[in-house]
Amino acid sequence: MDFLRILVILYTIICLWIFLHLFGYYKRSSSKLPPGPFPLPIIGNLLLLGRNPHRSLAKLSKTYGPIMYLKLGTVQTIVASSPEMAKQILHKHDQICSNRMVPDTAHVANHHTSALSWLPVGNKWRTLRKICKEHMFTVHKLQLSESLRQEKLQQLRDYLHECCSNTRVVDIGEVAFVTSLNLISTTLFSIDFAHFDSDSAQEMKGTINGLMKIFGTPNLADYFPILKRIDPQGLKRESKAYFGKMLAIFDQIISERLRSRGVSSSDSPRKNDLLQVLLDLNQERDSDLSHDEIIHLLVVLILGGADTSADTVEWAMTELLRNPEIMSKAKDKLRNVIGENKQVEESDISKLPYLRALIKETFRFHPVGPFLIPHKANANVEMNGYVVPKDAQILVNIWAMGRDPSIWSNADMFEPERFLDNKIDYKGHDFEFIPFGSGRRICPGMPLAHIMVHLMMASLIHNFEWKLEPGTKPEDLDLNEMFGLSLHKAVPLKAFPIK
Repeated sequence: MDFLRILVILYTIICLWIFLHLFGYYKRSSSKLPPGPFPLPIIGNLLLLGRNPHRSLAKLSKTYGPIMYLKLGTVQTIVASSPEMAKQILHKHDQICSNRMVPDTAHVANHHTSALSWLPVGNKWRTLRKICKEHMFTVHKLQLSESLRQEKLQQLRDYLHECCSNTRVVDIGEVAFVTSLNLISTTLFSIDFAHFDSDSAQEMKGTINGLMKIFGTPNLADYFPILKRIDPQGLKRESKAYFGKMLAIFDQIISERLRSRGVSSSDSPRKNDLLQVLLDLNQERDSDLSHDEIIHLLVVLILGGADTSADTVEWAMTELLRNPEIMSKAKDKLRNVIGENKQVEESDISKLPYLRALIKETFRFHPVGPFLIPHKANANVEMNGYVVPKDAQILVNIWAMGRDPSIWSNADMFEPERFLDNKIDYKGHDFEFIPFGSGRRICPGMPLAHIMVHLMMASLIHNFEWKLEPGTKPEDLDLNEMFGLSLHKAVPLKAFPIK
């Protein structure tokens, strides 16, 4: 049943007879709480979220300011919508605000007790973070895996050339997803998880997108804990189904790897992937890394690596097809630096300022994580003269900051040129522009995402012209979003590649 419809029914049934009894409960417990809209009995401010909470809360912040208080059911929520407040939360008070508000849907298969994304800062979190940093995302490790990325990009180009020959329309989000997914899966397991135009690609994309949507969907069971057993929206049941598919795949891969490790044969050479490293660590004496932690770490890396990079590429291509003059300029800049026939390499990224500006503008205009991952306050903390209460959910609305005209000129226009003579970067130090977050919870996969998004975009722009489907005008391209933990394009972008 639709989330808003459930809210209206719940409100109608209980509001009339319980209003006077609970009216005092919804008065602010502290005059020092940040300003915000007055909460209704029982449901608080839930009706204000709408279908696109990032947009609704951005609009509310214009009335109530850069730090805002809402009551979402029983959950006290703080919304930050300015670089100054983001810096307070993610830098100055990072230690107090570093934990996560874990949704009920992430409790499936005890994912929240082993997943890097949801764990509180502690020894287990530090161990998993260190593994990612040392064995996946260092400069040295990324250099060693460069040939792998070139192989996946060549597969992308080969598929698009085939589509050119057959005059076949391309779902750009899907081909970006398959490319990203296979890069991650080969890095983790030395196998491809999907192939272009395959059922496996559709199934895996549906599973990953489904989980990301569920994790970000406003859930009555989170706002009213008494409803957790009922699961009124069925989100936890959906989460169990998606997790079941993914965990079964990983369990099978790990079991097969363990069997092969037990066979000493020249026909079974040692794999040079992250799974091999994790199993080695697991079998060390006094190891702190359990089997469950291995599986859930792999789930986190697959979810974060495949989904967000593909979404960014699809949004960037949407804007280029809506703005042919920007597409033409991007092509010319690539051609001038790379040449006609040479393929873009990772060492070329630093020589391509317009491509980098294009990607930055996409991160600003279409951040795939509009609230990052929600934080949680470990204790009462004062910010800007207001009290952020202990256990409050903290949302940093980076979508609102990216559209703020007091920060960006022509904020509602897609203009890569704004970053050409601008030293602002997304590495977590410039708080007006933090698509990967900042502080200790900054996305550990940022170095890999930086490389992959630039290389995929360069391959799509440099090697092909693009034509929209008959009857579709550039200005008519759909920009509607599908809200979740990441912002998907509601209507897939499809176009014809031309040699």
